[in-house]
Amino acid sequence: MRDQRLERLADVLVAYSTKVKPGEKVLIEGDLIGRPLARAIFDRVLAAGGHPFWYAKDSGMDDAMLAKGSEEQLAHLPPYVMSFINECDVRIAYWAERNTRSGSGVEASRAAAFSKRRAPFMKRFMEREGEGTLRWVGTQFPTEASAQDAEMSLDAYEEFVFKAGLLDHADPAASWTQIMHRQQKVCDWLNTKQEVRFRRPACDRFGETDLTVSVDGANWINCAGDANFPDGEVFAGPQGVEGVVCYTFPAVHNGREVEGVRLKFEGGRVVEASATKNEAFLIAMLDQDAGARTLGEIAIGTNYAITDYSKNTLFDEKIGGTFHAAVGAGYPESGSSNESALHWDMVCDLRGGERGPGGSIEADGEVFHKDGRFLPEGWPNPGV
Repeated sequence: MRDQRLERLADVLVAYSTKVKPGEKVLIEGDLIGRPLARAIFDRVLAAGGHPFWYAKDSGMDDAMLAKGSEEQLAHLPPYVMSFINECDVRIAYWAERNTRSGSGVEASRAAAFSKRRAPFMKRFMEREGEGTLRWVGTQFPTEASAQDAEMSLDAYEEFVFKAGLLDHADPAASWTQIMHRQQKVCDWLNTKQEVRFRRPACDRFGETDLTVSVDGANWINCAGDANFPDGEVFAGPQGVEGVVCYTFPAVHNGREVEGVRLKFEGGRVVEASATKNEAFLIAMLDQDAGARTLGEIAIGTNYAITDYSKNTLFDEKIGGTFHAAVGAGYPESGSSNESALHWDMVCDLRGGERGPGGSIEADGEVFHKDGRFLPEGWPNPGV
């Protein structure tokens, strides 16, 4: 018998997140280790009248390519990948890691070349989402490897994953709908502002963060389970960026953990980058193409059901009381026109307390978020 929590997750992904309709072509994409979830999604798509197709991956083959591929092979994007993203109506992806450090021993320049090949896919994916011709959602299948990263047992990690998605609620879709209404208040207010400033004082471990982002002409997007699952954020496409950000959580990308990231922005681009661990990898990722040093997304985490860092960006960027920013590709519907093969979210904690000093977010000079909490009533906050 399949885990009933997976059945519940599949039901939310198909009926709420992507709203699959009869006759739609649905791509289900993920590693072979996540087959139980893929099968549950497959069955739900069939019940909804859609046409499911499972694109099964094997992370070991990517490892082989990184280790043995020639420069030409590393740069080659198989044409069927573009066919998938051009033809499907719905894309449901799941992450299921056998080894979260896969590829971490590969030379940074080879990792950058392998990442760069996805630029056409990322461009078309962003275009179709912006046009409204492609609906998608990404989620997590719990594995031993991810549980180890989060320093949890597999049982504890499974509970963490399913509770983050509110799957322990009597009606998860109804709960996400309530969250959507609260987050919309944040978006409506921010859409009247021109500039957002993020500040966090320096402490023993991290330098000062003082980042000013122009959002004049941007569009704040309400994320409530219809793209990422679990979800819980509002984000916009930066129109300009100035200042410095020192990320409090390690930035994880392609199996590499980069600690102590400090980025300085001038004219919207990273002009200085450093890290206390894996700095060479950080620089290689930022130098992989013309758009990688430009900020493509600025966001505020609103999911207060997630409290602990797990070394998994899907969860960490949603932690209520944090903000995150992504270098690289931006979403056209958010007002960003930046193109890159890279989209790397990095997270900064503003909650304070045992974690160090708290921080603040202000819009056009008005503080609306302090020490991890929104100040206006009716906005997302712990317990609501």
